[in-house]
Amino acid sequence: MINLNLRDAIIQRVQDRDEEELLAIINDSMHSDERALPGLGVLFEVMWDHIDQSMKDQLIQVLKQNLPAST
Repeated sequence: MINLNLRDAIIQRVQDRDEEELLAIINDSMHSDERALPGLGVLFEVMWDHIDQSMKDQLIQVLKQNLPAST
């Protein structure tokens, strides 16, 4: 019996996909059922671990600019 955690299962699901397929997976997951959120989180984690500090700073800036202000 194979014992995979959620992170490993998500990575296995996407690891052999081409760029077009990865884009489709991300687009299909966006703004859909909350069950897609863990998968997006794993994909974000993979990207985050492999981008430079400049790209991280850009992403944080985009996030900060687009979060709704607290009321």
